[in-house]
Amino acid sequence: MRPTLLIVDDNKEILEFVQEILGAEYDVIQTTDARKALEVLATAAVQLVISDVMMPEMDGFEFCKMIKSNLEYCHIPVILLTAKNTLMSRIEGLELGADAYIDKPFSPRHLKVQVANLIANRNMIREYFAHSPLAHIKTMAGSKADELFLEQLNDIILQHLDNLQLDGEFLAEALNMSRSTLYRKIKAISNLTIHELINLARLKKAAELLAEGTYRVFEVSNITGFSSPNHFNRIFFRQFGMSPTGFMKRNGRGGNSAH
Repeated sequence: MRPTLLIVDDNKEILEFVQEILGAEYDVIQTTDARKALEVLATAAVQLVISDVMMPEMDGFEFCKMIKSNLEYCHIPVILLTAKNTLMSRIEGLELGADAYIDKPFSPRHLKVQVANLIANRNMIREYFAHSPLAHIKTMAGSKADELFLEQLNDIILQHLDNLQLDGEFLAEALNMSRSTLYRKIKAISNLTIHELINLARLKKAAELLAEGTYRVFEVSNITGFSSPNHFNRIFFRQFGMSPTGFMKRNGRGGNSAH
């Protein structure tokens, strides 16, 4: 699936210009109004926002602030476009959480590279988290709000590893969110379903215990709620490209690796 970009500018010519630059590689949603853009964010899975700064009703700074302070959207990278190319306005945009700042008139190539880099960086962070046994869930946070959300989510999962009812509904209730909001948020940050994220949290807790070297593989398998050591071995290898025993040896914990 192609990433979806939301472009906000009260100048329709700029919207068309950005569409021409980015439309071949991305699905582009256009709007001339920041308030309407917030409505789009509430219903569409947007990977990146490009917004003008100077707009009536709500300017780009306020719009950026609303995105970055809202738990549902704060993971979305924001590029601000502006003709107001003073150092102070640039600092203001970055302080509000903008991920990049581009002066008008801008080079199409510069815009394309910024968009591609921001999306690629998010993807690299997700990959690193998913395939590194000891990488903490917080590595995927793009903002302070995300960091707090991910920590809370991880804590709830780890506290209920042995709970057979641990699923999206359980987590949504514990986090006081709707299931659809939680699903959308987790998918946007990690590109995982709730079920996949819970399984990955189990595997990462298992990796943590294996790295400590206190438990044997079959004990870690039991503690983290896997149905059997064989099943645990299989999915650990599939996720991290090494067996639990191999992981222990790599971490200098080979002595206690009996199955």
